[in-house]
Amino acid sequence: MAKVDCLEIEGREVKLTNLDRVLWPQDNLLKYDLVRYYIEVAPFILPHLKQRPLVFQRFPSGIEEEGFYQKNCPQGAPSWVKTFPIKHEQEKVTNYVIAEDISTLIWIANQSCIEIHPWLSSIPNLDNPDFAVFDLDPMEHSTFDDVRNIALLLKNLLEEFKLKGYPKTSGATGLQIFVPLKPHYSYDEVRSFVEYLCCLINKAYPQKTTMERKICAREGKIYLDYLQNIKGKTLVAPYSPRPLPGAPVSMPLTWKEVEEGGFNPADFNLLTALPRLNEVGEIFSPLLQEKQDINIVLQNTAL
Repeated sequence: MAKVDCLEIEGREVKLTNLDRVLWPQDNLLKYDLVRYYIEVAPFILPHLKQRPLVFQRFPSGIEEEGFYQKNCPQGAPSWVKTFPIKHEQEKVTNYVIAEDISTLIWIANQSCIEIHPWLSSIPNLDNPDFAVFDLDPMEHSTFDDVRNIALLLKNLLEEFKLKGYPKTSGATGLQIFVPLKPHYSYDEVRSFVEYLCCLINKAYPQKTTMERKICAREGKIYLDYLQNIKGKTLVAPYSPRPLPGAPVSMPLTWKEVEEGGFNPADFNLLTALPRLNEVGEIFSPLLQEKQDINIVLQNTAL
């Protein structure tokens, strides 16, 4: 891709600005590199964004300057950028961007949106999540091997209930496991499901895990964050970059990779992600096809 002022994509003109702006100073990676990455990763990431309200983390001056989250579609967006209005508390309406094509994805990248966060539910079932998410967030005294072992314990626990989960790196130091669901459970039900399994893990391994909400009370353990399963809360999308040194990317994994280890989450970054995807393909696609029931677990939570 040449460094140009605009691209003609799908019959739309996408204007590009300040492509030489440095976004990752330690790695000398530019906005140009971010735009190019999103163009190349579009076939992999777009199915995971389809029909989902999006929240962005923008860094107009690079990751060493303060960024900000954006929910509302900014003024001046092209007329072809699709939005969806959602009424929140106090009658406030937020017009969320819906990204279903490569032109919108390029426009997002040109806004210096490094992180993309989709909702856990999709249109038209915004009150019913498509996924339950387990966020394994290690504190300072935990190793990535500890995180892998807890993820494998969760995999075995899910299998006891005849459920499948799909792991990915958070793009930082943790792992996230997505469990695809039939979209007829409420957020409260899904959160209860995740909390119940997290409690089982915490009781089995209290020396390694914690469910304490206060960081100061976590004692350096792996935080089992079930509270991500709340309407409007989001986790970083698979294949999305992160605003951290090294330009890491949230990368889907196979359970065999999680079991064998031998890698660091930082191994997957803006420069290495596409070669990996061209080699292993889109291993997260079953997440969008396999929808599961959690009735048996919800019955246990009511005991």
